[in-house]
Amino acid sequence: MRDWRPWSEFAPETGLVVTTDIHTAEQAEPAAEVCGILQIPAFLARQTDLVVAAARASARHGGVVNVKKPQFLAPEDTGHIVSKCVEAGNSRVLLTERGTTFGYGRLVNDMRAIPLMQETGAAVIFDATHSVQLPGGATTGGQREMVPVLARSAVAAGCDGVFAETHPDPDSARSDGPNMIPLDELEQLWRGLLRIRDAVQEVSTEKSG
Repeated sequence: MRDWRPWSEFAPETGLVVTTDIHTAEQAEPAAEVCGILQIPAFLARQTDLVVAAARASARHGGVVNVKKPQFLAPEDTGHIVSKCVEAGNSRVLLTERGTTFGYGRLVNDMRAIPLMQETGAAVIFDATHSVQLPGGATTGGQREMVPVLARSAVAAGCDGVFAETHPDPDSARSDGPNMIPLDELEQLWRGLLRIRDAVQEVSTEKSG
């Protein structure tokens, strides 16, 4: 049985909401007790028992479910997953877009997926770093330089949030280093994304007016 107690220490120390993946229905309740967001891995997103357990457990503790869209699933089909969460008692659902499989080992991002997934009623988060992963033999590779390009595109398309992994020295990170943003570059990227978001909101206001 996994020991979830260390997770309970992170939130008070940082003031941030703690999130983690769960992989079995049995993990949902103990994880929800200490984590504000339960994540469903992409390859498990169609496991109804896992999705329902996560939705019920997180609802009991006032939390959120974040479902990572499978790279083989059409954006419109995420509606079925969102419905399972809502029917289980939790309407606080995030959908994370991280690309679609194109050929062997390559991901592409179709920004039309963002508004299509928003039609499900869920907020859509764009995963800017996992979207640039590449196959790399024993370890995964990545195109780190493409993270800002995709993140800016996603914000322009109206995503509700951006996820990115960071590290002070990505090349020495234990995993996902090739697609991580260096920590000292993160603030500049985020400031740029906020400016794009403000411009998008301004244009949207003008259109609705």
